[in-house]
Amino acid sequence: MATTVIKKESLGFLKTLSKNNNRDWFNNHKNQYLEAHANIVALADALLVEMNKHDKIETASGKKALFRIYKDVRFSKVKTPYNKHWSGTFKRATKKLRGGYYFRIEPGNSYLVGGFWGPDANDMKRIRQDIESNYKGWKKMLGNKTLVNTFGKLIGEKVSSAPRGYTRDHPAIDLLRHKQFLLKYEFTDKEVCSKDFVLKVNDIYKKMRPFFNFMSEVLTTDANGVSIVD
Repeated sequence: MATTVIKKESLGFLKTLSKNNNRDWFNNHKNQYLEAHANIVALADALLVEMNKHDKIETASGKKALFRIYKDVRFSKVKTPYNKHWSGTFKRATKKLRGGYYFRIEPGNSYLVGGFWGPDANDMKRIRQDIESNYKGWKKMLGNKTLVNTFGKLIGEKVSSAPRGYTRDHPAIDLLRHKQFLLKYEFTDKEVCSKDFVLKVNDIYKKMRPFFNFMSEVLTTDANGVSIVD
């Protein structure tokens, strides 16, 4: 059983960093950063162990899963050099297992997201074709009791009007407008630092699977259910 716990000091580091987001402060507190970073890597490693018991994850390690705390400020209006959160992703293995897992640890703003952030043009075309022809199946899937009770409704960016080729009065226009297809679950700071946090995160990720399984089938089979991937 997973026993890795996020230390209060790891959240405390982020709180202090958000008030001192500059290189001098960061360099003077590098040891605190390294300790907190190691704690989050250990969390991600523990999650990988649990998730690979019920899914196939190709992310090699917890360290590989994490995003850097150092920001690329070249195209950002906010020039602070460091992110004030820990975050990372886990990628499902093989072309047939679609969707990705994301986590974010930030004081007062910790959450999980799973789904499809930026489908390419071919995937988006396939998704919208399936919604158009099978919108009742989509609504049934998204109305799954576990999904609704855990995540509420589907979120993600949408086009402002009907996508090209579709009418505004289509019965599934709200789904057709989606550019992203995501589920989200939020945590309190107390939950983040609890002893069973790893197991709780793993359980939430497992509850995304009806959604992932449905989307994987849409993206890897044709209209007749024949596989279109190797």
